[in-house]
Amino acid sequence: MSEVQAQEPDERPGGPAAREVDRPAPADGELERVIAVQVRQNRQAIGLTVGELAARASISKAMLSKIENARISCSLTTLARLADALDVPVTALFRGADTGREAVFTPAGAGARIVQRGSRVGHDYSLLGALRGPHKRMEAHLVTLTERSEVFPLFQHPGTELLYMLEGEMVYGHGDASYRMVPGDALQLDGEGVHGPKELVTLPIRFLSVVAYGDATV
Repeated sequence: MSEVQAQEPDERPGGPAAREVDRPAPADGELERVIAVQVRQNRQAIGLTVGELAARASISKAMLSKIENARISCSLTTLARLADALDVPVTALFRGADTGREAVFTPAGAGARIVQRGSRVGHDYSLLGALRGPHKRMEAHLVTLTERSEVFPLFQHPGTELLYMLEGEMVYGHGDASYRMVPGDALQLDGEGVHGPKELVTLPIRFLSVVAYGDATV
């Protein structure tokens, strides 16, 4: 009776992922076209021929040609090899694949008026738009100050704010610091610090306020 030897486990480098195969591109091929463009552009940017990049990535020249012509769907292993050979992150090969990114268009004079402290004394806040993506959020306001007041509103919020002066002159406070601002001046500040106008020097005053919130802000 012959002995049956137990099969040794497959210990080739890379495991199953290293044995992935590249398949023909599907009929729509949108992702394949994106990858094709990125591979070709990145290859040309560093001055490599198709043969040279194929050699670096340890794939055949014919395979690379199919990839750059969107005729095949790359396996994860092939994408990783190409990214390494091009010295770019794997995600760089997918640039342009995202669709449906949010954009907000606000026609002139159509910004929603925001009522808050100061609005009743000639302080007008118009919301120009707000992006509410999963990673970043941003709000932009056009602020118009037309009347002086004895009490100015103070603000404090998460995120970073950028002020850009369009018209007039004012002194703006942030914490213990004060900044005299005229058209063309910009002030970027940490929103957690108490801030707001301290003195309205020349009316009317108009400035753009853009607040950007980080990933952790909901």
